[in-house]
Amino acid sequence: MNKSFKLEDGNFSGEIRMRIGVIAIQGDVSEHVHAVDNALSELGESSDIVEIKHSGIVPECDALILPGGESTTLGRLLLKEGISEEIKQAASAGIPIMGTCAGLILLAQRGDVQVAKTHQHLLGLMDTKVNRNAFGRQRESFETYMELPFLDSPYRAVFIRAPAIVDAGPDVEVLSKIDDKIVAARQSNILAFAFHPELTDDLRIHRYFLNMIREY
Repeated sequence: MNKSFKLEDGNFSGEIRMRIGVIAIQGDVSEHVHAVDNALSELGESSDIVEIKHSGIVPECDALILPGGESTTLGRLLLKEGISEEIKQAASAGIPIMGTCAGLILLAQRGDVQVAKTHQHLLGLMDTKVNRNAFGRQRESFETYMELPFLDSPYRAVFIRAPAIVDAGPDVEVLSKIDDKIVAARQSNILAFAFHPELTDDLRIHRYFLNMIREY
């Protein structure tokens, strides 16, 4: 998609080509691409949206999305394709990164027994510990309305075989919980959700993420 992202800063106003990367090895890739495209349209802005399957593309991106999917497979392929280290470098450079469902797992520093048992690769970008199957199996998937501090009304969240954050460090901002389980969190330029914002028509989470680009 050949688009441009308009930025204004003081006396400077111009068009700077921006790139939003969606890790496209496995998972809800097209849904995120569609959501980002629609969110950009709602914001009256535009950008290149690129699907990332191989190394060499992440360093050219201004924001990254790690989609839902099968976290063990995603972690293994990120390593195999040489993308894992590139994501870590992007995070260190302040590039906004959003992980949803499996993406939340991959962003964590620590995992539960199941993560250890499956030798799940973790990127270690958030000071969090995750429970990979916090809400049960596929048949126990559910939807619920929840409050998020950056939204002015409840958000309909879709949980599918969802994980949760069970412990978070002092630099992690907890955005939402279900009982004692953290299902949305932010640490600096890293954003994580246990649910699937790409599976609803509500684009507010994607708009919030896109607005993070202005912060860095």
